[in-house]
Amino acid sequence: MRFVCLIYNPADADSTLSQAEGDELVRAHFRYDEELEHKGIMIHSDALEGPDSASVLRVRHGILSSTDGPYVETKEHLAGIYIIEAADLEEARKVVAGIPSVRVGAIELRPVRTLTLPQ
Repeated sequence: MRFVCLIYNPADADSTLSQAEGDELVRAHFRYDEELEHKGIMIHSDALEGPDSASVLRVRHGILSSTDGPYVETKEHLAGIYIIEAADLEEARKVVAGIPSVRVGAIELRPVRTLTLPQ
């Protein structure tokens, strides 16, 4: 089964971690990514820029609108993603427990839904 792990960090995470703590968190992510790749679990991972660089796009009645971030007041923001392959939910939870950012924020684990083309 394929799962998406959405990493949410506190909005002030960058200011609450020291430079050394932030650097170690990044190093820990690289080490864990290599471990997951070696085991064949990792499909993809990426960190995201902060919410101030985000844009939200909508098309309503054929008209495109765009709102530049930060566009919502929130205590947490989406900071990164992992896409993994796991046998089941229990195995996916074990993988998430090892993602370094789980120690600073929260990670939402969601199974990927397989869509088929309607007949």
